[in-house]
Amino acid sequence: MAIPDFQTIMLPLVQFASDGKEHSLREAIDNLASYFQLTKEERKELLPSGRQARFDNRVGWSRTHLAKAGLLISTRRGYFEITQLGKKVLAQKPDSIDVAFLKQFPDYLEFIKPTMPDDKTAVSDEADSSQSPEEAIESAYQRVRQELAKEILTTIKGCSPAFFERLVIDLLVQMGYGGTRKDAGEAIGGSGDGGIDGIIKEDRLGLDIVYIQAKRWENTVSRPEIQKFAGALQGQRARKGIFITTAHFSDGAKKYVSFIDSKIVLIDGNMLAQLMIDYNIGVAPFATYEMKRLDSDYFTEE
Repeated sequence: MAIPDFQTIMLPLVQFASDGKEHSLREAIDNLASYFQLTKEERKELLPSGRQARFDNRVGWSRTHLAKAGLLISTRRGYFEITQLGKKVLAQKPDSIDVAFLKQFPDYLEFIKPTMPDDKTAVSDEADSSQSPEEAIESAYQRVRQELAKEILTTIKGCSPAFFERLVIDLLVQMGYGGTRKDAGEAIGGSGDGGIDGIIKEDRLGLDIVYIQAKRWENTVSRPEIQKFAGALQGQRARKGIFITTAHFSDGAKKYVSFIDSKIVLIDGNMLAQLMIDYNIGVAPFATYEMKRLDSDYFTEE
């Protein structure tokens, strides 16, 4: 089955703790993974940041919401147990426990109350989401990033071919290729030999050379274009190449590069835009948000 959202996890988590014993969060995660019959792949699925398993994150936030409502209590770092209120709730045999159910408890209403001074009565929309807070933040970040990537591509397509060449130079140098920008600038656009737009050093010492093909296209790049580039590499006795386009690659083109001896990396428009965001080419930060968590070691008394 699909990975359950953090609200779906609530009732099974309280039921897991119904024996009244102290349990670790890891124990609960393993037990609930079996309860929901998650596959190994689902258990390994990570949040967009790659820092935590998605299911682990959702179990953790389910426990947090239940603890804020008073159904569970943290006994020590990473451990929890059911409360008398939690046992009373289970005795009512609810069909489910979710955010709407928890709003009957005053402590939970206080937990989800917005902190903005101009709105002290509205309940946070975040709490009604099926996502955990980290997932909601990361999903919003990914949406902003995708919109920025689209804006970058639209802007690139409106620029001149010469500007696109300079953009490619800036990106590759920022990624660590080409030695100095002067060296890269002399190499890019200087070949024009059989489908090769330029060459660039793979490292600062120039131990190997990478051949470049850059196309500011609207149409899909198909297999014949990649075959032409691969043939040009063979003509230069080259082993490595990068094909950059503002468009997309056909499935045939992608399949072709997986079978040939030469190593050709395909960078389509979306990947190009994502790399530009990662390496700060043509973009500038306008806001920074720092996420923090409790430092339990600080509060440990000797």
